[in-house]
Amino acid sequence: MKSSSKKLSTSVEFTVEFDQKDFEPARLKALERLARNIKVPGFRNGKAPANVVEQHVDPNDLASQTLDIMVRRAIPKLFEAEGLMPISIPHVDVLKYVPGEMAELTITADIMPEVKLGDYKNVKVVYDEPEIADEDVEDVLHRIAESYAEPKVVKRAAKKGDEVIIDFKGKKDGKTFDGGSAKDYHLRLGSGQFIPGFEDGIIGHEVGEKFDLDITFPKDYASEELAGAKTVFEILLKQVSELETPKIDDDLAKKSGAFETLGELREDIKKNLISRANYEADEKYKDALLKEIVAHSKTEAPESLVQEQFESMKEDTFRNLRAHGMDIDQYLEQIKQTQEEWEKDLREVARDRVIGSIIVQRLAEEMNIDVSEEEAAQQVAEMRAVYKNDPKALEQLKNPDVAMGIRNRMRIDKTMNKLVEINKPHAKKPAKKKIAKKSGSKKAKK
Repeated sequence: MKSSSKKLSTSVEFTVEFDQKDFEPARLKALERLARNIKVPGFRNGKAPANVVEQHVDPNDLASQTLDIMVRRAIPKLFEAEGLMPISIPHVDVLKYVPGEMAELTITADIMPEVKLGDYKNVKVVYDEPEIADEDVEDVLHRIAESYAEPKVVKRAAKKGDEVIIDFKGKKDGKTFDGGSAKDYHLRLGSGQFIPGFEDGIIGHEVGEKFDLDITFPKDYASEELAGAKTVFEILLKQVSELETPKIDDDLAKKSGAFETLGELREDIKKNLISRANYEADEKYKDALLKEIVAHSKTEAPESLVQEQFESMKEDTFRNLRAHGMDIDQYLEQIKQTQEEWEKDLREVARDRVIGSIIVQRLAEEMNIDVSEEEAAQQVAEMRAVYKNDPKALEQLKNPDVAMGIRNRMRIDKTMNKLVEINKPHAKKPAKKKIAKKSGSKKAKK
């Protein structure tokens, strides 16, 4: 293999030439890889000799796999020889390719720009130690009890907290609209399931009553047709039920899982609350740590990475808006920005994220943190188990770029955990000083 490099401020381009002697090791590896997915008569999968396998594979597949293996083996050697660290997945352009004889290509990637790290071993960020109060446990217990509440039909006016069965028909300008009508609908009054005014309007009415509710939809409602619209809902109240919440006792604990007593359930709730609170506190602390380190470090963000991050964030926004029945114009009206202003702000957030990512990678290098192939393979295997019933996800996990992304994510996680380990011991809030009692205070008589 012959290569030359052209380095820019935040990227590098390699020109690479492979000759005949580079092909054979890669060809054998490609045959081994392809043998896993083909059946050769007389041999178990993956056990047929290379010369036999070659007779049963598509030559184009073999040529493609051989080149892919040569490139993947060459990339780390190229960067290591130049003392460079890629921070994006290298892009490969094939200029010439004669299978088995020669290949000429270019490999380009953004590289780690020069980074001047701030102090990362004594970061002045306070760690907020979470506290779980008895009231928090009791709140969860009450929610569990409410989830087992049984409806009991009553003959009285509906009140907040009741479950009602209604027929309703919504009209705008005298005409019904999509999604505005239903029959035998079960609704818990006070749940906030409907727009403001709807549930409160049912309170005080009795079974058999027919009545109208004048409802104005919120101005920021997801549907453009209904946002800010004045409507009338025709209501028929068919049933009122009072929800009977069971007692918080041992019987409730037995219903809730593998518990014999209420005390066991309380302990389990407290354990879960503490675990979640610690996780949230750690994540908040990691964010604050990185923000402080970034603020005291210096580097630049490659524009290609900023653009990539910007486009990804933009698409995420569009996807979330579609999921809520909104478009970008409605969203911009809601946040009181023009598209130009929104994109400018979004690009700055993208730039901050890229800089943060670069600094984390530099910290990983500084602290000699890496993820072994075995660790990465184990993570991918665990993800395959999680998505075993999702063929699309399983197919994506076969993509080497996806595997590389998983490995990078693991390295970032290990780096952030190491930063917490280094800084957390001296980041706790100082203990509150007890106020000393004034001298001369009278002692209680025995």
